[in-house]
Amino acid sequence: MQMGRVHKTINIFASVVTLLYTHSAIAAEKVTLKYGIFRPSVSVDELTQFAKTGEVSQSLNFYLNRTGQDPKTVRNILAQEVNANPVVLDRVLNNPIGEFLLDRIGQSVGTPSGQANRQALRSAIVLSASQDSKVSLIEIIQNYPTNEVVVDGERLAQAYNQLYMLGENLQKVLPIPK
Repeated sequence: MQMGRVHKTINIFASVVTLLYTHSAIAAEKVTLKYGIFRPSVSVDELTQFAKTGEVSQSLNFYLNRTGQDPKTVRNILAQEVNANPVVLDRVLNNPIGEFLLDRIGQSVGTPSGQANRQALRSAIVLSASQDSKVSLIEIIQNYPTNEVVVDGERLAQAYNQLYMLGENLQKVLPIPK
């Protein structure tokens, strides 16, 4: 029984190492912000700068003004961190409940084609958690394993709520592996 637990821990560790290795090859560079029929694009660097400092680029400012979004609220949603043990998170994301939550978050943050959202999100979330045991939406966007990521501005708060549920609540149910 103990040996099975060791193998699971080794497999999860190997998954995280693989994610870190493959992350260096592809990471999101462009974010398409979706709000109704409006679909402007900004660089991940612009969005990261905004999340970190509050500095709004001209293109992002145009998007926020055009859609009536409050910059402080959007910045808070992007930058708010959720505690997340990467090993537990990997375990949670590889079961039906985790897949359901990935699908829900995938309605807000996803691939341009809408395909392989679950796998891309799982990768981005676990990679984000592996860096500091915390996850934020901006980190997920930065670590997204495609060149472009689509973010639905109308569902951004919903994505954060799902991420919070995933990071905080589900990890309380599962024991942290030793």
